Amino acid sequence: MTGTCHILIVDDELEIQRLTKRFLGQYDLRVSVAGSGDEALKALQEWNIDLVVLDVMLPGMDGFETCRMIRRTSRVPIIMVTAVRDDADRIMGLELGADDYMTKPFNPRELVARIRAVLRRAADRAQGGDVPGTRVGFDGWSLDLERRELRAPDGSLVTLSSGEFAMLQAFIRNPKTPLRREQLCDMVQGREQGAFDRSVDVQVSRLRRKVEADPNRPALIKTIRNVGYQFCADVQPIAESVTR
Repeated sequence: MTGTCHILIVDDELEIQRLTKRFLGQYDLRVSVAGSGDEALKALQEWNIDLVVLDVMLPGMDGFETCRMIRRTSRVPIIMVTAVRDDADRIMGLELGADDYMTKPFNPRELVARIRAVLRRAADRAQGGDVPGTRVGFDGWSLDLERRELRAPDGSLVTLSSGEFAMLQAFIRNPKTPLRREQLCDMVQGREQGAFDRSVDVQVSRLRRKVEADPNRPALIKTIRNVGYQFCADVQPIAESVTR
């Protein structure tokens, strides 16, 4: 990534703010800091932030509520940070729309790698990946890969988080192909799946709630026992009506 990327670090510990800002600066990343959820929301209104590193434990409004508030108005990529090693915090963050998570303490170089991976995926999504400007249809649904707009068969717009969009994009590019959880984790999050990592299952569950008529009996995204998931719909390109 280049120096044009503006990272917002949200953490109430001044020493962590200082050390993280100094370290990321070595990689030509512009860094701003916020010590609370309210400060983070204000910063997002005032500055053009490319990615938020959001700590769960914050005074007042915690990281979960802050993430929820951000997702009401913004799709800015979010990496949540938790000091709790239990899966509950990680799953909660993903449920709220976070793009990735890390557990304290972590190697600063891993943070840089995660930032780069999330920014790269965000850039790919903004450009429509390897099929820019393409619209595709499946089972009456339509997805604009450039605008990141999903429309239901009735024409209504369905809001997707960054993680949900990445997951759907991975499926429509591999229709009717069984995909292992490890493959999906690499496609969506740009990293290997840990032995107890449930992030893929969480994202699939959230996506099913958006696109399935009955999420408890999924017809589009089916579970393949001992393998992973398979997108079962036919995917067809939709011709553009106007020249972009």
